[in-house]
Amino acid sequence: MRKRCTSRIRDPFYQQLTALVIPIMIQSFMLALVSATDAAMLGLLNQESLSAVSLAGQVQFVLNLFVTGIAAGTGILAAQYWGKGEPGSMERVIPTALRANLLCGALFTLSAFFAPRFLMLIFTDEPALIELGGAYLRAVSPSYLLCAISQIYLIVLKNTGAAAVSSRISSFAVVLNIVLNAILIFGLLGFPALGVRGAAYATAIARVVELAWSVWAIRRRNVVRVRWSGLVRRDVVLSGDFWKYTSPALAASMVWGIAFTLYSVIMGHMGTDAVTANSIVSIAKSLFSCLIRGLGGGTGIMVGNLLGAGKLEKAREYGGRLTRLAILVGSASGGLLMVLSPLIVRMIGYGETASYYLQGMLLFCGVNMAFQAVNHVVLDGIFCAGGDSKFDMVGNLGAMWCFAVPVGFLAAFWLKVPPLAVYCIVNMDEIVKMPAVYLHYKKYIWVRNITRQD
Repeated sequence: MRKRCTSRIRDPFYQQLTALVIPIMIQSFMLALVSATDAAMLGLLNQESLSAVSLAGQVQFVLNLFVTGIAAGTGILAAQYWGKGEPGSMERVIPTALRANLLCGALFTLSAFFAPRFLMLIFTDEPALIELGGAYLRAVSPSYLLCAISQIYLIVLKNTGAAAVSSRISSFAVVLNIVLNAILIFGLLGFPALGVRGAAYATAIARVVELAWSVWAIRRRNVVRVRWSGLVRRDVVLSGDFWKYTSPALAASMVWGIAFTLYSVIMGHMGTDAVTANSIVSIAKSLFSCLIRGLGGGTGIMVGNLLGAGKLEKAREYGGRLTRLAILVGSASGGLLMVLSPLIVRMIGYGETASYYLQGMLLFCGVNMAFQAVNHVVLDGIFCAGGDSKFDMVGNLGAMWCFAVPVGFLAAFWLKVPPLAVYCIVNMDEIVKMPAVYLHYKKYIWVRNITRQD
């Protein structure tokens, strides 16, 4: 047994995987921790503040759809060109991604600043939540543009052997955000108590620090540069390749994200208790699935590096090992969430109805997490590494738009199904698309080198 464990530790597969997964996992955990501490601190104010900021956070979520889609396209080419040993090609791709993120970030910043109440009306019709959420959106709006820029720098760090640096930057920004949350929400150290606006200001300040450190880290390493001049003078060929592989990934992100936002719309019209329970479950899910996200991020880089280097058979072998590992990680994460669900309910300490919803949602989320892990690793990791991102869009269209969204609306607004049952219906998409994901994986379309050959 000891020899087997030692051989696994020395296995290059596990060594590389650990070096990638742990920093990305820590980064994901720290980002989720911000939401958890926001919820804890705002929950101490009142239930309305928690629910309002949770719904307002959907605007950031929608922005993240664009950022995630652009990042996926950037990561596809960055991983393969880094594996091939051509950092110069990466430098010619990055400005295209930066330009797209700048446009998205600016649009969301302006919308949140000038029309916050309109944005809140999309998610809820309760006046108290609209008022509080609108104040939060206006205050947090500058962070959207800052986030869009910093994510490009962090993606470059992750894909050039500096995942640990990226993790340290994000982790420090999170810690700063949490400390500032406490100071500005409750008015510590002589500052005024700003409530939900304090949480927003804390986020914006943390984003400034994150961006400044990311820029400094890229320049200090001097391995791959982010060329702002490329915003004007672009490489037409590589820009075309970027959009060829990014467009399906962006479409998949949007198809998934808009449907997921509609889930929040559905739950947002089922009462404050349901909104509160759904908010807590979302935070718990983010905390407990950080290892899944780390595994998915590491998978994309590992498999992409191998494909770019022309090691197709080894990439295929690693894909199989990573998929089996995803099953174990997802099952363990979901099982742990289910075991700890009664403790989470007691810690939150809300009313009887909200606690009932929360317990049921946590149990279903735990069961669903194993399916989520496999789909995340295969769709967002393995398939994207080989430029096969179209299937992700097709799978989301089928599972979410042909099942979860229409059936969820029917159940909630026509059949008047109880909120807990509605939650389960709209979150079954991971289970529904699993068979199709498996069948597509076995075709091995993703095993290909998509870099430009000399």
